[in-house]
Amino acid sequence: MSKDAAISQSNPLRIGLSTRAVPQPCALVIFGATGDLAHRKLIPALYNLAAAGELPPAVTVTGFARRPKKDDGFRDELAETTKQFSRQPVRDEIWKTFAQSLFYHQSEFDDQEGYQSVAKWLEQVDKERGTRGNRLFYFAAAPEQFEPILKNLKEAGLNKPKEGSWARVIIEKPFGRDLASARELNRVVRDAFSEDQTYRIDHFLGKETAQNILVLRFANAIFEPIWNARYIDHVQITAAETLGVEARGGYYETAGALRDMVQNHMLQLLCLVAMEPPTDLGADSIRDEKVKVVRSLRRYAPQQVGKYVVRGQYTAGAVGGKPVVGYREEEKVNPNSETETYVALRLLVDNWRWSDVPIYVRVGKRLPKSATEISVHFKRAPMVLFNRDSTSLDQNVLVIRIQPDEGISLRMMAKIPGTSLRIEPVKMDFHYGTSFGKASPEAYERLLLDAMSGDPTLFARRDEVEEAWAFVDPIEHAWSQKENAPPLCFYPAGSWGPEEADELLACDGRTWRRL
Repeated sequence: MSKDAAISQSNPLRIGLSTRAVPQPCALVIFGATGDLAHRKLIPALYNLAAAGELPPAVTVTGFARRPKKDDGFRDELAETTKQFSRQPVRDEIWKTFAQSLFYHQSEFDDQEGYQSVAKWLEQVDKERGTRGNRLFYFAAAPEQFEPILKNLKEAGLNKPKEGSWARVIIEKPFGRDLASARELNRVVRDAFSEDQTYRIDHFLGKETAQNILVLRFANAIFEPIWNARYIDHVQITAAETLGVEARGGYYETAGALRDMVQNHMLQLLCLVAMEPPTDLGADSIRDEKVKVVRSLRRYAPQQVGKYVVRGQYTAGAVGGKPVVGYREEEKVNPNSETETYVALRLLVDNWRWSDVPIYVRVGKRLPKSATEISVHFKRAPMVLFNRDSTSLDQNVLVIRIQPDEGISLRMMAKIPGTSLRIEPVKMDFHYGTSFGKASPEAYERLLLDAMSGDPTLFARRDEVEEAWAFVDPIEHAWSQKENAPPLCFYPAGSWGPEEADELLACDGRTWRRL
């Protein structure tokens, strides 16, 4: 058994009373360190960990990118963006200490000399800063750079740790753009790093409420007995954004909402909701159950895609009272683009627990509100006791808010005070911020610590990625047909999507939950 495999088996998902693995000193190399991801997410996350005392002081960060920079200039740039994007105010004394662990290395991604130079630099860092030969490589570069980076890391010998040390690679999405490319990328990764060295990141899994889904389900006896087709009417999963494509029009044209959001984020959330109890809280036990869910998703024939999947694209409208252009008028977007900015799906998980329970998923840009949530709609109670009073009993609904207001609420029926019997829904509400008295850490904080600790629980495994693409690909293929392709629907920016998405639920006698 490899060192990383042993670590992953001994580190369970951390829940309340359980222990957590200690992050180990390491040299972190960020490829694409001049890009938005490093400036907006990674460095602010590392700073917040340092401020909380959770980051080993020996951790050393080296930015690897093509633009010429000096260490001091790199640090100054990061100081400004960290002040802008950090979840807590930046304290000068903490930043000054943290900044001394930030360095910059200029090189092309396909220049082997650059990697040889980094290898020598990391040897020096081990001696001067005590990083113990541990290496963590983060791919924050464009996807087309993944393969040359992997090959050059291998040629430089940076994929092979010394005895008693480790080397790991964190790969950002998109992990491929279809099943064939995902398999090829997996092959390229496997040539350089073993599976237990590979961490495919999905930042949705690092969000506090997403992690809490398993606790909600399996640590509370009131939920698990009714978490099945006998009591649940349907489930809705929504990821809404007020933003458009911003400056990412070129990327979005090659991706679209199905590839960009559904294949990874939304299916990961679905798996946490639908999975069976794992045999233990080890990384592979949890991921085994998630894979079973994706394999159980009913595949739709090409002629069924138009019936059960809606694709939409926003047109000009207004969001938050401000006029915005349509998708086809965005920068770097084809004026005749057929790329979807909205997707709604009716999914079925063909197993015993979820037989005939529809799971509705929707994701879209330029919607009225930015929010991600899961709502579990239970079947209505029998009307026998209340049918004389013309009382309408609403469904009990359990809402798991992933972002921005992380928490959980439960809607139930209660009698209004008074002499007559009047029933109305009331809500029990739990908020992370108010209940625990502190803000939840950012997703990247948790995931970076996990990678330093050797815990892959919240990262996607190879078979998870490939099974997700195997589900998504037939939908993409149906859309790409020259004849009989399902139509692209349109919706004005600032609305909740195309009317066809409402009809998707109306056919079943249901409506989307109002966020």
